[in-house]
Amino acid sequence: MSVLKVIEILANSDKSWEDAARKAVKHASKSVKNIRSVYVQDQSASVTNGEITEFRVNLKISFEVH
Repeated sequence: MSVLKVIEILANSDKSWEDAARKAVKHASKSVKNIRSVYVQDQSASVTNGEITEFRVNLKISFEVH
């Protein structure tokens, strides 16, 4: 039997939502082991002078607990 735990992570990037998600997983994996999946719960962006300046993601990361 495997048990999964879910944590919520917020991350941002000046490149894309995908880059923000990758950064979140990379950072979380430094302290959270056995990450199994990522669910993008929400996406948003900051706009300055008609241009997107920051992409933001709210992720749920699930990982196996032993």
